[in-house]
This record gives sequence, C-alpha cells and structure tokens, in this order.
Amino acid sequence: MTGAAPGSATGVLGVPWSAGVRRRDDGVVEVAGAGVDALAAEHGTPAYVLDEADFRARARGYRTAFATAFAEVGAGVDVYYAGKALLTVAVARWAREEGLRVDTASGGELAVALRAGVPGAEIGLHGNNKSDAEILAALDAGVGRIIVDSLVEIDRVAALAASRGLVAPVMVRVTTGVHAGGHEYISTAHEDQKFGLSVNRGAADDAAGDPPAMRALLAAAGRPELRLLGIHSHIGSQILDPAGFEAAARVVLRLRAELAERTGVLVEEVDLGGGYGIAYLPGEVPLDPDRIAKDVASAVAAVCAELGTPLPRLSIEPGRAIVGPAGLTLYTVGTVKPVALDDGRVRTYVSVDGGMSDNIRPALYEAQYHAELVGRTSTAEPVLARVVGKHCESGDIVVHETWLPGDVRAGDLLAVAATGAYGRSMASNYNLLTRPPVVAVSGGASRVLVRRETVDDLLALDQG
Repeated sequence: MTGAAPGSATGVLGVPWSAGVRRRDDGVVEVAGAGVDALAAEHGTPAYVLDEADFRARARGYRTAFATAFAEVGAGVDVYYAGKALLTVAVARWAREEGLRVDTASGGELAVALRAGVPGAEIGLHGNNKSDAEILAALDAGVGRIIVDSLVEIDRVAALAASRGLVAPVMVRVTTGVHAGGHEYISTAHEDQKFGLSVNRGAADDAAGDPPAMRALLAAAGRPELRLLGIHSHIGSQILDPAGFEAAARVVLRLRAELAERTGVLVEEVDLGGGYGIAYLPGEVPLDPDRIAKDVASAVAAVCAELGTPLPRLSIEPGRAIVGPAGLTLYTVGTVKPVALDDGRVRTYVSVDGGMSDNIRPALYEAQYHAELVGRTSTAEPVLARVVGKHCESGDIVVHETWLPGDVRAGDLLAVAATGAYGRSMASNYNLLTRPPVVAVSGGASRVLVRRETVDDLLALDQG
C-alpha cells in the first residue's frame, strides 16, 4: 500500500515523481512549471505527461555513468534507449541529442526512429519473430545491428541480405539461465520462454553436440552474408539487484572466449541488455546508474582478465529507467463509491476516466503504482482507496491500494506517478476508448507529441 495522506504537502514531491514535479501552496501540482489544472484544461484527461528535462537528465546520467566506469577499465560502451518503453519522434530525438542510440523491436518502432532522424547505424532491431519486411527495412536503413533470436533466423537474414547485395551486421541473443525481474512475464533469461538461444544443452539437443547458442554463433560466423558483431543478453525487466547483470556477464564472456578458442573469431561486442528498475512507490530505491555501471564494468574486467581475453565493447539498453519516472498520467475523478470489506474495513473505490486501456500493467503484472490528488489541497482525513478505471472488467485497477483524502470527489484531478514507461506503448482501445495524448512539458510550456485519438479515428479504421 502506498504511503500516508497525499494531497496536502507542498514543495517537490520526490520519488517516485519526476524531478520537475512540485506542489504549490494552493495544492495544485506543477510539472516542469506547468500546473496540472492548466494542462487538463488545454489537453483534457486522461493524458500522459512527460517531464522533458527529467528524461534528458536520466539519459545523460546513464550515458555518463557507463562511459566513465568503462573508461576506467579500458573499454568503450554504447547506451541504447530501449524504444519499447515509449517511442515517439520527439522521444527518439531527445535520446539521440543526449548521446544515446535507439533500440527498436518492430518495423513500426524502426520507422519512428528513422523519422526522428536517428541514423540507421545508431539503431538496433530486436524481435523473436521478425517478418521479412521488417528485416528488409532494417537492411535498407543500414541499421547498426540486427539481433537474431533463433537458428532459422540466421538463414533468413543471410538470404535477405544476399538479395540486397549486403552484409548484415548481427548479434546473437542468448539466454544465460540468470533469472531476474519483477514478474515471471518480464524475466527473459530463464530457459522456458520464447527469447534467445540457450547456452545450455537441452533435451532436444544431441548430447554430444553444442548448445543452441554456440550453434548459432558458429552458423553466423560462417555465413559470408553476415558480419557477427557479438553476443546479446537480456535477463529481465524491473531489476533492482545488480548481481544478475554480473552473473550474466560472466556467462556471456565465457561463451565469447570459447567461440574464439574454437574458431579464432573473438567477437567485438557484448550487449548486457537493460531492465534497470525504478521506484514506483514512495520509499522505494531505484538502481543507481553510477553503482550499476561500476559493478558491471568491474565484473566484465575481472572475467576478461581471468579468461585472458581483451575487453569487448559493451552496450546496454535502459528504457524504463530513463522514461518511466519522467512520466505521469493525469486523470479526472468520476464515481466515488465506499465498499464494505469482509474484514470490516471500508475501501473507497475512486473511478477515473481511463484505466486498463492506458495502463495495462496492474492487470497484467499486478504492478503497483502511487496516486495523489493533484488539483487542490485537502485537510480531510485520509481513507483507504482503490483507484479503478471505467472498463467493463473487475480487474480494471489503476492503483490497488493507497490513501487519498476523504473528500475526494467527482471532478478532482488525480495523477499516477512513474507511468512514462509502457503506459502509452502498451495502450489499447479496449471498450473502444480513444488513447490519450502524450504531452511534453518544459519550462512551464506544454506541447503535444502524440495527439489524442478521436472517435473519428476509430470509425476510419472500421470498413464495415
């Protein structure tokens, strides 16, 4: 359950809000100098609101932390913004302007990054089931790397590259067996899931043969249509313990050394993925970029020294850690309903004008969020509350349990913190609600990055 009696304290709100969020003396919350009352009046609700300066500061923080840490051990590093968290043309531009590259996971994300002016060489393409059209679009754009996810994909990428007269730069995604992440569905390096190629032999493998990861590396190294850049690993998402990254690095670097010993091919790059956790609730402590960078750099240097191999160029892919805390979702309260619980308590259900269509994570992952009354001050005693949406689902929960002022009422403005990542990118039109706009705020001024959908948009897609 999130903390006590929000709605009255003035000043900077702190974690889990962006650095530019503060409450004025009249109780109205500002984002980067713009009051939420003015934002709601201009852009409507629900709305995704991004603190541009906060996003940029977090991007710089990761770039600087990793560049410094790896320079100290004598290695280079690239930081890729993981576009799946939230990708718009402006967001991609911000990332590049702060020295980041952009990681994409579909043809649509690739198209947005290219429209933003990100050079193809600074873009990566992921995906466990890329279409031929997506692979060809990546090849035509000159992407810096295609991360292959299966043995069959190696042959497909090679054939498509040959059809264009190109040599495709590829990395092989491996599963290390390191289990990390906040929920089973966002832990991506254990064996029983769809991503990557295992470093371990499985029941389907010839006992005397190589595991899938080594077979893929050997196959990619042997294809003249491919340039094997390196090995990619991603162990999960919302990770708050750096030990998982260190363990995965050890596995990947040993695999790299084994490939070099067997073939003479020492791949140039190793990507350790992303998944750096953030604070969603007051009192939570996110991963510190300086700490994780130093820990990972130290682990990589130590393992390479043990193996007697040169340090590779490293890359990482923070997405949530950059954009998550930079965003909030602004809602208007509708129905307020007290409900008696079996244990004798009363829970106040506070319905807002959005819900699972603009943030599916609470329903999908039981994700926890923090909400506050942001349009006025209140001295009312706090009540146990559940913030819910307007969809025809009992699981349409925005915030499972929190405390809100007892006088919360229809028309109030409510904000949910740390929704910059995966809110808009996983949004839907469930119950044919229109998706909210993405609004950036900087220096007290706002601008629409992605406009609100309209009913006309919905009807234009329906061909009857």
